[in-house]
Amino acid sequence: MQSILVKNGSETPEPVKAEVKGSLPSWLQGTLLRNGPGLFSVGDSEYNHWFDGMSLIHSFTFSNGEVSYRSKFLKSDTYKRNVKANRIVVSEFGTMIYPDPCKNIFSRAFTHLSNVIPDFTDNNLVNIIRYGKDYYASSEVNYMNQIDPATLETVGRINYRNHIAINLATAHPHYDNEGNTYNMGTAIMGFGRPKYVIFKVPADASDNDPKKPALRKVQQVCSIPFRSTLFPSYFHSFGMTENYIVFVEQPFKLDILRLATAYFRGVNWGSCLKYDKDDITLFHVINRKTGKAVSTRFHADAFIVFHHINSYEDDGHVVFDLISYKNSNLYDMFYIQNLKQDTKSFIKSNKSFSPPLCQRFVLPLNVQKDSPRETNLVTLKDTTAQAVMQEDGSVYCQPDTLFEGLELPGINNNFNTKNYRYFYGSRVEWSPHPNKIAKFDIVTRKHLEWQKDNCFPSEPVFVASPGAVEEDDGVILSSVISPDPNISPFMLVLNAKTMEEIAQAAIPATIHMDLHGHFIPAAV
Repeated sequence: MQSILVKNGSETPEPVKAEVKGSLPSWLQGTLLRNGPGLFSVGDSEYNHWFDGMSLIHSFTFSNGEVSYRSKFLKSDTYKRNVKANRIVVSEFGTMIYPDPCKNIFSRAFTHLSNVIPDFTDNNLVNIIRYGKDYYASSEVNYMNQIDPATLETVGRINYRNHIAINLATAHPHYDNEGNTYNMGTAIMGFGRPKYVIFKVPADASDNDPKKPALRKVQQVCSIPFRSTLFPSYFHSFGMTENYIVFVEQPFKLDILRLATAYFRGVNWGSCLKYDKDDITLFHVINRKTGKAVSTRFHADAFIVFHHINSYEDDGHVVFDLISYKNSNLYDMFYIQNLKQDTKSFIKSNKSFSPPLCQRFVLPLNVQKDSPRETNLVTLKDTTAQAVMQEDGSVYCQPDTLFEGLELPGINNNFNTKNYRYFYGSRVEWSPHPNKIAKFDIVTRKHLEWQKDNCFPSEPVFVASPGAVEEDDGVILSSVISPDPNISPFMLVLNAKTMEEIAQAAIPATIHMDLHGHFIPAAV
């Protein structure tokens, strides 16, 4: 498996036609864009971490029963500088680089202390997100790179800071029924009081003019002050219901002083994240129409979350499902030196890895000062989640564990923010990458799986059938790779109801493992 993970990917700049086995639904028309790390060395220099690899964008276009594939490296400033120098000259999450050897340690320290927060890479390798009609390769920094979804050409870089006062932003926004985009960022230094910022970009923000990005019409919904000024919570995603934003302020924290002095100390940015297992987790519930937070202090035991599954409201409660971890060792698994180990050695060295848990939290909204103490305030009958009023008036929450061993969750996005029944994801079994796709039924608590020997699928993406009424009426799309040279990479299409294979589209090109993506339906 190591050859798949750490081997440099390559571009397929012109579309190639896939060989389809099976029958694709006639209604499946559109393009699946995928993003992830694809280049792990430049010249004689190598990255230390899998999340450092330079972005490789993939597209799978479905048209009239056929599939075509193309891929291009994101032509970010980082990519251009590295290629020009024929070595890595820009620091990434797990790889700290000093591009100018003439600068001594004191001048480097002065530069970064004066800026407080360093100027990050624009190697946007995490996801593809939409603002208005603009599509961007994104990560979690202040830069994004706009791409042309048809040609995969890099249109140009945009800086969040030119439009809204944030230093960091997630690569996992939410899209409402009107096409508006909601996202969340962090304002650390230089923007007044440090805070978390929730913002909205209207659906009609684009003018089809690259000089007028949709982000210029961004609207701040609200802000939440840091619990600790120098140790803000790290967050990779957030929850949203029809009326509320759910932000999990977890005890996985960014050490601001360590970040500001990373160059001086000779440490990478990844080491600036620390998990405080003795702290608590806070849940913030904010009305996304008024921007006002629910006054009740909801909290839980310490845990780490990267991906939310879905959130909704039910009979006076906010219900949100997420994937939690008991420690922060997940990142450590993806250091290149770990990925190069054989399976036996990998398992031995990662014994402390915390498996992902799909968990449900339920927050009652009608909490009163005289609500009974030490009593579960959750009245929903379909969950064992608890919310217990404490003597100090806060509410201590305990989750309902739904499923174990699933990551990269996806749902029918027509049910985003709504009461739902199914979610899909990649099964994780002692491997840095999953080898199964699972569908979980929240009502029956049962699951279905797809698996094929020596095949490793990417994050499953649900595409609903036109006019579908049932939640699972549609298909699951996932690109699949294999270390077996006799198995070509292929686009997998599953019946989302039964998880049975409908079709495979074998790609006559090299495909690299990716992270996240976005399906763009064909214009009608």
